[in-house]
Amino acid sequence: MSGVIKGVSTMRHRHWMNGLSALAMAGVLVAPSVVLAQSAATDPIAYQQPPAPIAQILDTKPSAAPSLSPDRDTLALFDRSNLAPISELAEPMLRLGGYRINPRNTGPANSRVSWLTGLSLKGLDGAEAEAVALPEGARFTAPSWSPDGSGIAFLMDEPEGLALWVVDVESREARRLTAPIVNAAAGTGVDWLPDSSGLLIRAIPEGRGAAPDVTRPPSGPIVEQSMGRAAPVRTYQDLLSNPGDEALFEHYFTSQLMVVPLNGTPKRIGQPGVFLDAALSPDGRFILQTVAKRPFSYVVPARLFPADVVVTDLNGRQVHRVADLPLRDNVPTPFDAVPTGPRSVQWRADADATLVWVEALDGGDPANEVAARDRVLMLQAPFNGQPTTLIDLPERYAGIQWGRDDVALVNTRWFNTRHEARYVVDPSNPGSGRVLIDRNYQDRYNDPGYPVMEPNGQGRTLIRFTDDGSAMVMSGAGATRQGEYPFIATMDLATGERTELWRSAQGEYETLVGFLDGDGTRLITRRETLTEPANIQLRDLSDGRRTALTAFPDPAPQLAGVTRQLITYERADGVQLSGTLYLPAGYDKDRDGPLPLLMWAYPAEFTDASVAGQVVDTANRFVRPGGSSHLFLLTQGYAILDDPSMPIIGAEGTEPNDTYIEQLSASAAAAVDAVVELGVADRDRIAVGGHSYGAFMTANLLAHTDLFRTGIARSGAYNRTLTPFGFQAEQRTYWQATETYTEMSPFTYADQVNEPILLIHGEADDNSGTFPIQSERFYAALKGHGATVRYVVLPLEAHGYRARESVGHTLWEMSRWLDQYVKNAGPRED
Repeated sequence: MSGVIKGVSTMRHRHWMNGLSALAMAGVLVAPSVVLAQSAATDPIAYQQPPAPIAQILDTKPSAAPSLSPDRDTLALFDRSNLAPISELAEPMLRLGGYRINPRNTGPANSRVSWLTGLSLKGLDGAEAEAVALPEGARFTAPSWSPDGSGIAFLMDEPEGLALWVVDVESREARRLTAPIVNAAAGTGVDWLPDSSGLLIRAIPEGRGAAPDVTRPPSGPIVEQSMGRAAPVRTYQDLLSNPGDEALFEHYFTSQLMVVPLNGTPKRIGQPGVFLDAALSPDGRFILQTVAKRPFSYVVPARLFPADVVVTDLNGRQVHRVADLPLRDNVPTPFDAVPTGPRSVQWRADADATLVWVEALDGGDPANEVAARDRVLMLQAPFNGQPTTLIDLPERYAGIQWGRDDVALVNTRWFNTRHEARYVVDPSNPGSGRVLIDRNYQDRYNDPGYPVMEPNGQGRTLIRFTDDGSAMVMSGAGATRQGEYPFIATMDLATGERTELWRSAQGEYETLVGFLDGDGTRLITRRETLTEPANIQLRDLSDGRRTALTAFPDPAPQLAGVTRQLITYERADGVQLSGTLYLPAGYDKDRDGPLPLLMWAYPAEFTDASVAGQVVDTANRFVRPGGSSHLFLLTQGYAILDDPSMPIIGAEGTEPNDTYIEQLSASAAAAVDAVVELGVADRDRIAVGGHSYGAFMTANLLAHTDLFRTGIARSGAYNRTLTPFGFQAEQRTYWQATETYTEMSPFTYADQVNEPILLIHGEADDNSGTFPIQSERFYAALKGHGATVRYVVLPLEAHGYRARESVGHTLWEMSRWLDQYVKNAGPRED
């Protein structure tokens, strides 16, 4: 191995940061802000376009999004908008209680919604798709099928707000059901009635009036206090921070429940409230509601505010109170910790009106040693009896699939061990269950899949069983060394024995969309290959016939000649590693020699080395880049090693991150050796990059090794003292693992980064832990030590970049940076 590993200091460093301040953005920037190490600042530059053919690919219209109707008669094809213009992201946005909303339409902020622009309907008999007429320039969101498949509802964006529209499938006609009154601040706010006769919506209260004026001078300081009660919290974004935020939250999130019939007059239900959720019972007689109430909090998002969980009838009369939940700001920080009291409150999908919820038996704290940690309870209408225990669980509840009166599947997980179990329970004879599946949930090779869920005509989905009812039908990814080959199988409910019915053919990646008949021979699938883009087809298993239902073209034929291969190699400690090597179209190793190469990765934590070393080929997948993908650089003459394994393993109870730097450096060195030995990469012209936790990885590799000429770090976190109550897969707090937090922070070792680094960050990053101040302070540390660094702030962008201008500029920055510091770089200086 000729790559150089910088010495990891045997003396642990403790770094204290003082005087940190949030990045202040005055006004709305209209171009990316760029800061260079050679100067204090530069003037904003205009958005730049990436080199050809990247810009042309970015502007290609995306393929329609298909959706199969519940009655399995119709395929809906939704036209999708392309990358949004920056002017769309520049619409006003409020950040309240963990939500980001657009105050113009009381819906999600434009950075969090992908607008649909058109709709076509196609029968499964081979007829051509018919476009549904919509207003010119229409854009809508949240489409949902009626339970009987006769209609599709969606929210149309109008100048004054979101209006409820519905499409009649038979006539192919769309009509407006309401004025722009839908309140989608806390979700889509729309739920079909079980008989498909109308919808339950959350509406803006009549006479809501103007938003509170929060521009007045403050009347006093903002005070928070904690009087000896331990209340650790993880790092949350977009929290309330002052009385003005509280007033705005209450104004925009207060809604009025309303039933809107397809034909008739809308009916208000009960009084307005801050509804965070509202769900109809399967029989349509009751509404399960979660209503937030004061006092609001400045330290946790709205989902942890005090709340009433109640059931009302359709006249708004309360018939049952499930819970009066307090402020939940003292949940322990480990991942398996949960709030006390009822949680995951829901309707049982296979019953008319039965409530189901979960309560912790260990105080919500995984540190408490108890035999059973969670209890699943049921209560049937009219809700005046005592709850029935469905099952007590030794690990944390992780969901339930309902099947029939005597069969449901309850799932559990435990993060510390990556263990999962699935229990068969009999709801008609509750109290216990039987383990059907017991496994490491990171084990891809032995994943049994999940039950196939089918609509039941009331808008609920239930497990599909075999004809005799003795087994359930499963579908799964089918990961193997040769690739993922999705399958359909049955699993015996008594023994867990699995019988495979069908598997995707060699060289193809075909997944189940839905069955069309009771005997399971006719199905709708989504199929792709290495050279064919994904399309929807009708498959008949009895005779092998396939009928194409869509014909989406290659969105980027410019990349059709790119070659791809899975490469495998071994880390110095024997852990098996792999990555996908992409080579530019027309490249010939013997003729062209080694290429400049970009390694783009994202570390992952494991508890089992054999699972961490699992290799799954992608030779049967159709891959084309989109958004700000690094794969676009293939068009510029770069080789790409995509997703090389960077496992951080904590075997036999050890903490993975205690040896993070050592394991990360060893994995990177093995990857570099592998591509150099193949003859496709020049050891002196290799770059490393990543997004989010991959950016964190990039900065660490530049700080602790000399393997790479440069790095690209997008939207990362670099100082772990700013996420002191845990991050990524780290559950310990800073005070429990001070040395690990400090050593893992590339900020601590900014003085050791002696390769050029490009930092890019969204100005409005909404991801937990990756506040823009992370890049701002890391840039300041690098600049202070004389590093070569460029820091680009993308105005209005969140953790992922949405605007066409931002995406194009990001790719321009990346291409330009790599050309300067990798492709056209001279020999390394000693």
